[in-house]
Amino acid sequence: MRLLALAATLASLALPAWAEIPVNQISGYLNSFTTAKSAFTQINGDGSISTGDLSIRRPGRARFDYDAPNKGLVIAGGGQVAIFDPVSNTPPEQYPLSQTPLSLILADNVNFGRSGMVVAHGGDSTQTAVTLQDPANPEYGNIQLIFTPNPVTLRQWVITDDGGSQTTVILGDMQTGASLGSSLFNIPLEMQRRGLSN
Repeated sequence: MRLLALAATLASLALPAWAEIPVNQISGYLNSFTTAKSAFTQINGDGSISTGDLSIRRPGRARFDYDAPNKGLVIAGGGQVAIFDPVSNTPPEQYPLSQTPLSLILADNVNFGRSGMVVAHGGDSTQTAVTLQDPANPEYGNIQLIFTPNPVTLRQWVITDDGGSQTTVILGDMQTGASLGSSLFNIPLEMQRRGLSN
């Protein structure tokens, strides 16, 4: 019986009750690449679903190309986020990237160790979720990132906006180190291509 008790004790020491990925390791992973591409599935607050391709070029740039029938386009670049309506001839709706939770993972130097940035962190040996907000502007909403380990990989995020509406983005296999030209993230150039003006 003593041997069984000792074996159980050793097993409990070898296998901690929690095994989520540490916050500093998550920050290091996001800082380890400049560019990335992935297919994505988006679940909107109203339950509608759309798919498309995501391109990221840190710092501060991302592009969401939506598949038909949506055919929408969202570009983050130049400190702005622009939402292009495929059926409208009006300029895109724009707002500052800094006022969106997405800015936290597109930062030049991702550091989730900043005081007040992490509002939740937990998981197990299969996945880790970390919820972040801008500590200076919590009213901008938050973003929950979900990672799998070995190697650390971003799989999903959920953005909760200032009104409480949630948008979930589920990523496919992310390819880092992709060759992505800066013109992909140039909002004025995209407007010019579409014949739109401010």
